[in-house]
Amino acid sequence: MSKKRIYWICQIGGWSALMFYELLYYAFEDELTLKMFFIAIANILVCILLTHFYRLIVKEQNWVSLPLYRLVPRVIFSGFLLGFIMTLMNYPIDIQTLREIFHSQLFIFFGHLLSWSKSMFMWVLSYTIYHYVENMRATEIEKILLKTSVKETEAKILRSQLNPHFVFNALNSIRALISENPAKAQQGITQLSNILRNSLLADRRKTVELREELKTVEDYLSLEKVRYEDRLTTDFHIDPKTLYLQVPPMMLQTLVENAIKHGVQKAVNGGFVQVTTFLENDHVHIHIRNTGTLIKKDNDLEKHKEASGFGLENTERRLHLLYGEDSAGFRIFQESEEVVRAEVIIPIQTEGVFRSIPSTKKAAKSI
Repeated sequence: MSKKRIYWICQIGGWSALMFYELLYYAFEDELTLKMFFIAIANILVCILLTHFYRLIVKEQNWVSLPLYRLVPRVIFSGFLLGFIMTLMNYPIDIQTLREIFHSQLFIFFGHLLSWSKSMFMWVLSYTIYHYVENMRATEIEKILLKTSVKETEAKILRSQLNPHFVFNALNSIRALISENPAKAQQGITQLSNILRNSLLADRRKTVELREELKTVEDYLSLEKVRYEDRLTTDFHIDPKTLYLQVPPMMLQTLVENAIKHGVQKAVNGGFVQVTTFLENDHVHIHIRNTGTLIKKDNDLEKHKEASGFGLENTERRLHLLYGEDSAGFRIFQESEEVVRAEVIIPIQTEGVFRSIPSTKKAAKSI
């Protein structure tokens, strides 16, 4: 049943029940006449008309969005005003008659005014409270959806980051191979296209299987070895149990790229990059060790962000957006004098756990 239909049922049924209750009360006190019946019908129609007019004002002026200190006086005044109108409607509209009433029957008049105001105030209060609560709920839902939408957008941007300098350097390396080793150059183009494809697809997926991420890292390191040749060595220690678990896309590649740029590249004699994965306490642990020295020789990630660029901050923010601040962890520190280690800890997730937030449906119109 629609809200609009419920509204009219409550309007007609509620006022009719009240007026016929009054008729029954008078029937026990005095003789019930046809005139009293028609007066009750007229009161029902007028009450419906007045309260419906109040509803139109509330919707037109959007009272339910007002703060309470501004809404409460309006509700009290509206209940009193509607009660006053109904009281006047039940007396002959005659100036002389009203003058006599105010001089000789003032107590009776205010008794009727209090009775009508009470009935009107109950209606006004019920209607306003219902829609005030509905408006608050809708506002909270909109805030949650907006916050979620912002996080989703931010996460998509972070997932799709790819250093343009790497692409530039990779293309230069491949160009140098075209005449020297065409087969290797062809392989390099395939590897670069795989990395670019994964980067483009990253904003469509919240997580990917670790084996896909490792394939991207292998392609990336293969292209970097074209540049660094013997100055770069790589090593992988991958627990087979972790291969099909879910990790954020392009995150591991970003950390490996950071290891090359801020570690191996600056080492005079080159260096190494080692990737290790294993399971522990229902979490996937990913360790990236590389030759290098942190600018600040301490365990404070914040002090290292400026030196290491966007990659580390990207990783931390993505983990917080995807898993929450307490479920996942990330840190980078100086393991030894010439070795830096980055550690990522992610709760075990299977494919399908992460689902996109459903699109917001248009809120139902108020009754």
